[in-house]
Amino acid sequence: MEDIRLDAQWIDYLLIAIYFVFVLGIGWFAKRGISSSIEFLLSGRSLPAWVTALAFVSANLGAVEIMGMSATGAQYGMPTMHYFWIGAVPAMLFLGVVMMPFYYGSKVRSVPEFMRRRFGTGAHLVNALSFAVAQILIAGVNLFLLGTIVNRLLGWPLWIALVVAAAIVLSYITLGGLTAAIYNEVLQFFVIVAALLPLTIIGLNRVGGWDGLVAKVSNDGMLGAEQLSSWPGEQLSGFSNPVLSVVGIVFGLGFVLSFGYWTTNFVEVQRAMASKSINAARLTPILGAFPKMLIPFIVIIPGMIAAVLVTQLTKFKQIASSVDEATAQAQTGVTYNDALLLLMREVLPNGLLGVAIAGLLAAFMAGMAANISAFNTVFSYDLWQQYVVKDREDSYYLKVGRYATIGACIVAIFTALIAGNFANLMDYLQTLFGFFNAPLFATFILGMFWKRMSPTAGWVGLVGGTLSAVAVFILSETGVFDLPGQGAAFLAASTAFVVDIVLSVIVTFRTTPKPASELRGLVYSETPKTDFEDLNEPKPPIWKRPVPVAGVALVLVIILNVAFG
Repeated sequence: MEDIRLDAQWIDYLLIAIYFVFVLGIGWFAKRGISSSIEFLLSGRSLPAWVTALAFVSANLGAVEIMGMSATGAQYGMPTMHYFWIGAVPAMLFLGVVMMPFYYGSKVRSVPEFMRRRFGTGAHLVNALSFAVAQILIAGVNLFLLGTIVNRLLGWPLWIALVVAAAIVLSYITLGGLTAAIYNEVLQFFVIVAALLPLTIIGLNRVGGWDGLVAKVSNDGMLGAEQLSSWPGEQLSGFSNPVLSVVGIVFGLGFVLSFGYWTTNFVEVQRAMASKSINAARLTPILGAFPKMLIPFIVIIPGMIAAVLVTQLTKFKQIASSVDEATAQAQTGVTYNDALLLLMREVLPNGLLGVAIAGLLAAFMAGMAANISAFNTVFSYDLWQQYVVKDREDSYYLKVGRYATIGACIVAIFTALIAGNFANLMDYLQTLFGFFNAPLFATFILGMFWKRMSPTAGWVGLVGGTLSAVAVFILSETGVFDLPGQGAAFLAASTAFVVDIVLSVIVTFRTTPKPASELRGLVYSETPKTDFEDLNEPKPPIWKRPVPVAGVALVLVIILNVAFG
């Protein structure tokens, strides 16, 4: 086994310690403003758009973005850009322009609560339970990587590192709730950029600049020049036919998985719902789209650099391509998930290494904190208050939120061990998104634009879609479907979406819909446009209006797709 222990010195530890003082200080400072459950779980809906926008991006800048995307960059190259330019930005813009008015205007406290108002308790319970399970599993991914950094830094056994890492996240969320999580996410955003930008610049310098990276990738027969173009991305999609690959990426990733995640995932929506006004809530994901489309350059590019610069990873990739990943890991002691750590060890001097380690710790804490803070809201409001103990004083649910935070962190220690079984964490995460987010998006989007859709159809579609995704995953794992790369996840998500839609339509015509009078604020055709505006505030200038700003972001992301296609 290859030892990839990071050779940190006193200056690195000092920088990391200073960072943790700030993290815990923010939690302690935020604690002073927490006197009710709405302040603990939703920040009292008082934050400005620029704060919630950075928190919106940072909440997703955890294991998926940092280790998962650098690993996928090392494995597939430039097609990984699709997770941002096709698989994130368009859906974020849609969330801000179309869907945030419904969330914020209805004054719901969570996405499952919106489902309850639209479809009743059946769909609400299914959504709340599946969301809670998903957040604990995804929190385990972030915790696993956080524990891995502690293990590599200090040499502690992984289980001790997991416990310590969970305790750190638990401390500031329990103290300051969502406000502490959001302001820490803003701090963490800048720390992450400060960590990864030098790594990218120094890494490119070591391989001879951009031209040197292109030459090394092009001259490696195993990698192939196709990893330098984002389209058609056959290796990523798992489809050997270029047309099918494009369809799979656009529909499976760009529509089903992307819209399913960004528009219905309460982890992200919760940040926008903490905004001080409906206009700020709509701007949150739209403003977040601008840094989002640039993040690949400091996450995916380092993974590509590591794949051609670091000997252990190059060897792993050669063995994995000719034999399998398990054999490659056994022989080299590394996986794609180690790409960023290996590059840090290879190119960063002490001092910058400390900043980079602090950046990784910030990323994983931001991701885990986002999962845990969303979980405690759904558990407290949508499960405990709705189905277990009703009509208690607010202080009771504030305590429940804090206890839920503690319990979630403990359970995440165990789900972190599941994440450790995957050589590329994106495979695991995309599978989870296919299970939970794809059917939810189908139910959500159909119910929002089709007032005839019935409450029964809401929960039947969710259950059927989820089970179909699980079935596709099992068939793929047992060899019935032979789809390499992310193909199995794309197929599972697409199947879940289609099955959900079909079941919902069939059941709707056999059951009774809700009266139109009960659908205001829940269905587009039944909601007056004035409900989407802050009537008590003057009309903002054009650069602060959601639709024009979203138009600028859309043009920029199209330019990026063309330039690197």
